[in-house]
Amino acid sequence: MKLKGASKKHRVCLFVVLLTGLGGVYGLHRLSKATSLQAFGQITDSVNTQQKLVALTFDDAPLEHTPDTLAILRDKQIKATFFVVGKHLEQRQTVARQLVEQGHQLGNHSYSHQRFLFKSQAFINQEITTTSDLMRQVGYQGTITFRPPYGKRLFGLPWYLSQHNIRTIMWDVDPGSHHRDDAEAMYRYTIDHVRPGSIILLHPDCSTCQADRQILPRIIDELQSRGYRFVTVDELLQVASDKN
Repeated sequence: MKLKGASKKHRVCLFVVLLTGLGGVYGLHRLSKATSLQAFGQITDSVNTQQKLVALTFDDAPLEHTPDTLAILRDKQIKATFFVVGKHLEQRQTVARQLVEQGHQLGNHSYSHQRFLFKSQAFINQEITTTSDLMRQVGYQGTITFRPPYGKRLFGLPWYLSQHNIRTIMWDVDPGSHHRDDAEAMYRYTIDHVRPGSIILLHPDCSTCQADRQILPRIIDELQSRGYRFVTVDELLQVASDKN
């Protein structure tokens, strides 16, 4: 079993098509936001598996409503993956330690949450290493993966990640991009698009993301009733690795 995504040769071919057949500017725009394709390194938006496994991922933690998210996860007895922002880690170290102590996975989501388009290698290095160091300081000892802010990247970031053997983690289910602030539509979109091996993106921790918080327990209950089991991103990747 292989991780979903193009092979290196396939990525290069698609990259050439994006830059030539579709036109340079348009191709770059498409490449910058693609969830299963990048110029360099490893990228995962889901995993090919027959097992009913799904990973819940939350961006931008720790924020003011992270304790509410943790309470939901404790009540449902499941683990999730939090892509954390370095400056938020500095401000809320106690909550960050709770994420680790309660067995959740942390992923790197940059220090300042800027778009990584046309940034220098020095900037990229500082953003990633500072946040990774902060993750270690709050007790996280697992593998560190990276999710680009807003999902945006072109060449510099993927090149840096490939040189440091850091996997890019994207998603294949993002209800907020289609139905922002409409809780019922977001819930229905998620349930309709999840499949075995999916990675779901939500933002339940921010103050303006009430719809995400409302649907989180409903999504968990409904998918569990359909036989799904919730795992961390690392656990999902391990399923694919075990089959190779």
